[in-house]
Amino acid sequence: MAEANGVTNITDTDFEQVTGNGLSLVDFWAPWCYPCRIQGPILEKVAGKVGDGARICKMNVDENQQAAGKFGITGIPTLLLFKDGEVVKEFVGVQGEDVLVSTLESYM
Repeated sequence: MAEANGVTNITDTDFEQVTGNGLSLVDFWAPWCYPCRIQGPILEKVAGKVGDGARICKMNVDENQQAAGKFGITGIPTLLLFKDGEVVKEFVGVQGEDVLVSTLESYM
């Protein structure tokens, strides 16, 4: 796991450990995806606003296909919100800061 600007890059190896407890927002993305590159800076702002209330994570689907396959990710960016290991919300496409923050706060 590597963290930058409050966003943690996760892999198939540490996926369950990261999403198993508490609240985690995972962005399934790829570097070649233009909308994904728009979503990245938004996630950094969200991380700054929610602080320790939730983990904000990114998972590169080109390098980590196991979790993406398990959750049926067919389009990116797709963001899944996990609470104690269970998916409680799914977003497809670029999501605004306000939408993500208000959704996260409703689950905190």
